[in-house]
Amino acid sequence: MLLLSKKLDWLGNIKGDVLAGLVVALALIPEAIAFSIIAGVDPKVGLYASFCIAVTTAIVGGRPGMISAATAAMALLMVTLVKEHGLQYLLAATLLTGVFQIIAGYFKLGSLMRFISRSVVTGFVNALAILIFMAQLPELTHVSWHVYAMTAGGLGIIYLFPYLPVIGKSIPSPLVCIVILTGIAMALHLDIHTIGDMGQLPDTLPVFLWPDVPLTLETLKIILPYAVPLAVVGLLESLMTATIIDDLTDTSSDKNRECKGQGIANIGAGLIGGMAGCAMIGQSVINIKSGGRGRLSTLLAGIFLLIMVVFLDQWIKQIPMAALVAVMIMVSIGTFSWSSIRNLKQYPVSTNSVMIVTVVVVVWSHNLALGVLVGVLLASLFFANKISHFMYVDSELNEETDTRTYHVVGQVFFNSADKFTAAFNFKEAVEKVVIDLHRAHFWDISSVSALDKVVLKFRREGAAVELIGLNEASATIIDRFGIHDKPEEIEKIMGGH
Repeated sequence: MLLLSKKLDWLGNIKGDVLAGLVVALALIPEAIAFSIIAGVDPKVGLYASFCIAVTTAIVGGRPGMISAATAAMALLMVTLVKEHGLQYLLAATLLTGVFQIIAGYFKLGSLMRFISRSVVTGFVNALAILIFMAQLPELTHVSWHVYAMTAGGLGIIYLFPYLPVIGKSIPSPLVCIVILTGIAMALHLDIHTIGDMGQLPDTLPVFLWPDVPLTLETLKIILPYAVPLAVVGLLESLMTATIIDDLTDTSSDKNRECKGQGIANIGAGLIGGMAGCAMIGQSVINIKSGGRGRLSTLLAGIFLLIMVVFLDQWIKQIPMAALVAVMIMVSIGTFSWSSIRNLKQYPVSTNSVMIVTVVVVVWSHNLALGVLVGVLLASLFFANKISHFMYVDSELNEETDTRTYHVVGQVFFNSADKFTAAFNFKEAVEKVVIDLHRAHFWDISSVSALDKVVLKFRREGAAVELIGLNEASATIIDRFGIHDKPEEIEKIMGGH
């Protein structure tokens, strides 16, 4: 069964994976160069990293069909390190980033994705779509009309070519777009921006390169403040992308294996002179839309990338940026969750708020981790508030025994603790109070403290108090932290007088 699964991962979609890998490789080149420029390093640092990370994650990653390479989110975190300490310290930080990510995989931190709500994922996706589109705007400003015509023509090819009989379904339209627009630009000798204008392409294969930094505590102090956020942002973007590709392909992925795979890939990148990277939602969507599904597409994307920049650089330099802008606009449109706009009227205000805040924070800060963190915190607050409303207390009086029985229903925790306390009438003169907890659950110290407060107040008023129906989990936390049945603890609180 395992052998069959591996065979399907690698050989289950050969034609689609080969063509998709070629399209992704072409789209990776300008992005890897651009991200290198953002980080302040030579273009080959991003290109070598993209090659290594794509090939490595294809083999050891947890998500077939997902593309990992050098990314803007990671490049932005490297700027200060490169500026103040240089490339060698960046390579050392890349190695440490990989180590942290492997550790995260072994500690199964990939499972934390369960705590990220659907509204946060939707906000993340929409923000990335907007950022991808915004990243194309420099190529569309202060340019000649030829660029707009080429971009519009490219979008026409991308969306109309699939409707052609037979051939429309067999060749990815983004690849057709790149080939046709390159041919037109070369034939007409158009003076427009090309990949060659982005920076010098490497002319040699990468070689093993141990970072030239002293192995001292001082070096660790320099790279640690960069390696930690690089590891966190890299894993966050990779795991979010994996979740999105899971949805697009209706398949599942191993998030903890992906953590380890990203770590191994970054260590490999650092050892051949590359920068740290992670999964790319834009390239992953290009891969899926172009027919890529298996590990072969990711592997070939990395291999084709290296072959093209080293051996076919004279041809690759001729590709007009307008062609790649058209492809990335297609990615932006395909990535954005348009249903989230339609659902604004149907979904609760809390759900819409989480989605919109996530989008705003990511787009405003260009920090994916910050946007997701704010979204998760906001979703948690809304959830806590919603759950607290389902906690209520009702009561009944047995006049024969002069006993008031309170029935507590729901979750008692920090947000509902005050509501729990306020539900009891401490002024009522009764001989006995029974608190029925069969349908209640106590979650934290705040809830235990609230219960102590209720019991002690009733005793102070002269009533005997009995708790019934505690479940095992609630009883455990109350026994451990509660004080109402521990005279010595009550004595301490009262000051020992």
